[in-house]
Amino acid sequence: MKDKFFNYIHQLQDTITFKLEGIDGKAKFKEDIWKRPEGGGGRTRVIENGNVFEKGGVNISGVHGKLPESMQKYFGVEDADFFACGLSLVLHPKNPMVPTVHANWRYFEMYDQDGNIVDQWFGGGQDLTPYYLFDEDAKHFHQICKTACDKHNSEFYPKYKARCDAYFYNSHRNEARGLGGLFFDYCKKTEEMSMQNWYDFVTEVGNSFIEAYVPIVEKRKDLSYTQEQRNWQEIRRGRYVEFNLVHDKGTLFGLKTNGRIESILISLPPHVQWVYDHHPEEGSEEERLLKVLQKPKNWI
Repeated sequence: MKDKFFNYIHQLQDTITFKLEGIDGKAKFKEDIWKRPEGGGGRTRVIENGNVFEKGGVNISGVHGKLPESMQKYFGVEDADFFACGLSLVLHPKNPMVPTVHANWRYFEMYDQDGNIVDQWFGGGQDLTPYYLFDEDAKHFHQICKTACDKHNSEFYPKYKARCDAYFYNSHRNEARGLGGLFFDYCKKTEEMSMQNWYDFVTEVGNSFIEAYVPIVEKRKDLSYTQEQRNWQEIRRGRYVEFNLVHDKGTLFGLKTNGRIESILISLPPHVQWVYDHHPEEGSEEERLLKVLQKPKNWI
């Protein structure tokens, strides 16, 4: 299973980066192949200063070795080895009318001292973070997520949508990071779902990413915007940074397992503002976005 999924994310990275380069029309992804001293490595691809994408990363990694002590305590195990692989991406567009997007699809195995698998699971999801709210974009993104889920189980979309709303939440700000999407973790073998079933589901979601995001980019990338709207984008990016550094499990896992810092922090946008006690004008589009972020909506 680990080889099968590792091959899948290699192919998905190629598909996504090729498509995004075509949309940008200027910038190309720079590739950086790296190795982890304790075992494994990855292939980081970064796009910067493009026509459409100010900064973005589409990264794959496959790492293995002894599970660090901090993670052994987290999982409640002793002397365990692990293998983890996944694709993680984040795209920060230049135009504030185009939303930032994040996605991740991953697989994890844990082994005893004899090398036997003692646990394995899939996780992942995709979520949208706009700076200006276009309801039809939110509906489109969520509809693609729902369609992918419904092919496997009609209960998946409402369950994983709710988990996404709960997870991507800046509790210290009492607001969501964005409009959500899907978030699932610890997808393990059950009577109803084999690991092959989970593989089929996770890859279905992964394959749906381009259809979920690209039409939104193409619709919004050439809209005009003001410097004030750009400032709002940078203020909202600050909230994105806060979530990733304070709450995000993937970031914390990478930091605790001696992950590659440049790849882990690729999610951070290049231009950000923290304005003291900032509040948007009453009745403005900026305020409308904040009201939605304070109480997640059902878009479908």
